[in-house]
Amino acid sequence: MRTFLPFVLWTLLCCPAARAEIFTSISQMTDLIYTEKELVQSLRDYIRAEESKLAAVKSWAHRLDDLTRVTTSDPEGYLAHPVNAYKLMKRLNTQWSELETLVLQNPSDGFISNMSVHRQYFPGDEDETGAAKALMRLQDTYQLDSEAFSRGKLPGLHHNALLSVDDCFDMGKTAYNDEDYYHAVLWMQQALKQLDGGEESVGSKADILDYLSYSVYQMGDLARAIELTRRLVAIAPTHQRAGGNLRYFEHLLLKQLNEQNQDYPPAPEEPIRLGTYRRPKDHLPEREAYEALCRGEGLQMNEARRSRLFCRYHDGRRNPRLLLKPMKEEDEWDSPHIVRYLEMLSHEETERIKELAKPKLARATVRDPKTGVLTTANYRVSKSAWLEEEDDPVIARVNQRIEDITGLELDTAELLQVANYGVGGQYEPHYDFSRRPFDSNLKRDGNRLATFLNYKDEPDAFKRLGTGNRVATFLNYMSDVEAGGATVFPDFGAAIRPKKGTAVFWFNLFRSGEGDYRTRHAACPVLVGSKWVSNKWIHERGQEFRRPCGLTEVD
Repeated sequence: MRTFLPFVLWTLLCCPAARAEIFTSISQMTDLIYTEKELVQSLRDYIRAEESKLAAVKSWAHRLDDLTRVTTSDPEGYLAHPVNAYKLMKRLNTQWSELETLVLQNPSDGFISNMSVHRQYFPGDEDETGAAKALMRLQDTYQLDSEAFSRGKLPGLHHNALLSVDDCFDMGKTAYNDEDYYHAVLWMQQALKQLDGGEESVGSKADILDYLSYSVYQMGDLARAIELTRRLVAIAPTHQRAGGNLRYFEHLLLKQLNEQNQDYPPAPEEPIRLGTYRRPKDHLPEREAYEALCRGEGLQMNEARRSRLFCRYHDGRRNPRLLLKPMKEEDEWDSPHIVRYLEMLSHEETERIKELAKPKLARATVRDPKTGVLTTANYRVSKSAWLEEEDDPVIARVNQRIEDITGLELDTAELLQVANYGVGGQYEPHYDFSRRPFDSNLKRDGNRLATFLNYKDEPDAFKRLGTGNRVATFLNYMSDVEAGGATVFPDFGAAIRPKKGTAVFWFNLFRSGEGDYRTRHAACPVLVGSKWVSNKWIHERGQEFRRPCGLTEVD
């Protein structure tokens, strides 16, 4: 709220010509008596407005004092809850600007100057929208009802973070603006439920019903769209769209009923929850299997397979550096063979690697299958950094340890990549190796061949490196994750949980050099926590004597 000087005072202060030679007329001087009275009243109004504004600012500061005491005591722990992460994006992008407008009077004011300095680091609309979409992604993957989500009731948490009516409304509006009516319905319904439950909000019930009724119509539920629009007309008879929408919806429904020779159906009474409407299909063919694995469902581990898994001490074929302290190796899967190494990284090493990576973190990219150009994508949500041995002795030490464990040449490997996943961070199913046209391994499996055909025009992603394809992946887990964040393999139904200090290793290629398409894997969305990983992609060149070619294409 801004206060402005009354027009009369503005005229007296800024327009000296208007008050010239007033003393020459008693009539004009008597007018000043009333002008002065008006100014006193305006001054009192101004004081009241300033006092009201100051009270609002004090209330805001008091709330933020309490909040920042909690957030700064454990920043990563606070942001581990995705609702807290979303509200931080929204607070800094929207609400602090509203406060700035409230107190904005003099650009030289210390607070405004401080705001100007920090504003360049504030999240923007893209961040707030991205955080909202991340919550919806978590909702889908882990099948979380909007009500439970809005109350902050997530697995592995002992404290809650609440979403207000306006938070839910903004979530729904984000989905609506993206023409994602499925999620718009879920969040507008939750906003309406909380508003009907007596919670206060800045937005109006009419606005919620307007968005909700049209989104329900877009989901094909005409009976419920009509019921919601009638509620809208009842509380806002002059609404510019409600009447027209109601007539249109009723016409469509009547037409459908006549064609199907049915009676007018009553609107469903049950609330709209996750599962009321079918989620639209998207680009990912194994979406359901992938998300089920992320929830711990559909795992193909059985007693017969478990009986083939062992643990052992691994000395890297009597590598001198591992003789005195061999690695603890556990089988995670039998075929393809995936192993986990315990105590791969110490706490001090993981923290040092994080410290080195933080200043270099940038949005992770993927290679466009058509152009070969690196670009960002919605299916990979994280930030990554590449570290060289010259950056710190710990990088050289970790690289040497990976070479000792795997027995593979690392001179042709890529740099150590460090990744940190934010709110809802994920990497949908993908291959680490570059797909090659006419891979004979695909000829035997129609499903994999169909997948392959989507990539038949992909350029050789690693040709310019001159080091061949990615033969193997070594993945270090540098943090524990309270919920979500597993590495899953949809092709054979495996899920590997992150455990700080451990690492997993698998080959992406058969000994023949052909791709092992079973190794298609994904990083599940992080539900609660902050996930840090580092990985080393090892290439073919230099492995000629360390991993000789097999005699058949599947060796």
